Amino acid sequence: MSRVFARLSLAVAGLALLAGCGAGTPAAAHWAQPGTPSAAGPGSGSPGPSSPAPGTPSSSAPPAAAGALDLRAVSGKTIVIDPGHNGGNGAHPEIINQPVPMGTGTKACDTTGTETNSGYQEAAFTFDVATRLAALLKAAGAKVVMTRSDNTGVGPCVDKRAAIGNDAHANVAISIHGDGAPASGHGFHVMEPAKVGAPSDAIIVPSHQLALKIRDSYRARTGIPTSSYIGTNGINPRSDMAGLNLSVVPKVLVECGNMRNAGDAAFMTGTTGRQKIAEGLAGGLAAFLASVG
Repeated sequence: MSRVFARLSLAVAGLALLAGCGAGTPAAAHWAQPGTPSAAGPGSGSPGPSSPAPGTPSSSAPPAAAGALDLRAVSGKTIVIDPGHNGGNGAHPEIINQPVPMGTGTKACDTTGTETNSGYQEAAFTFDVATRLAALLKAAGAKVVMTRSDNTGVGPCVDKRAAIGNDAHANVAISIHGDGAPASGHGFHVMEPAKVGAPSDAIIVPSHQLALKIRDSYRARTGIPTSSYIGTNGINPRSDMAGLNLSVVPKVLVECGNMRNAGDAAFMTGTTGRQKIAEGLAGGLAAFLASVG
């Protein structure tokens, strides 16, 4: 490609890096890890009958710390883990900018993802958490399929990530991400497919149940509250995510926290935090599988 086009493509990739996986209206960060008093202010209330109407961002404090991790329900099940992005994406805009099917049109093959203010990349975070999650699930007897095997490659494209889960006839699939919202926004949210006439229409109901199980386990085991800037009590239906739209197996995408928020980033960059994140995801997957038999 020409030098001008190459520079332009790299600039586009750089903007994608800053933007991350989502956006929303920020709110102040207040949260506490399990076993510690909840911080006062926004985000300190637990969800209940007075929860906001759908579409209203909501952040809630974690419930009591979870007990022993019970993963018996994953034994013998096929679980696809999709670590978002890839470490080599930024060097190959000519690949990741190519349009691919998304179930309702087309979108870019992939993006670079976001990073913390200190430079810890989302692709590295997602691969680390995915590897920890895979180890937990395999030890409990699950068959685990990863959409990528390292953090040095490019892609796969978002449509291929969905196809990997479909081709594996997975019992469940999960995509792991970190958000790049404005720095004052904090917390995690779980994306689920919206009904839009895509292949995922067949798995809307089980995917919603999966989202609820993941949300509850994640919040209990990490202490990170649900997002203060997007979604409702941590649940965020999306119609524009190819990996969800093209899935025919129950699937969600988890934005594990806002990597631009100092509190979330501190938790996500620590090995202890990432292990708790993996345990929270594993617990949610097991709870879902136990509920469907």
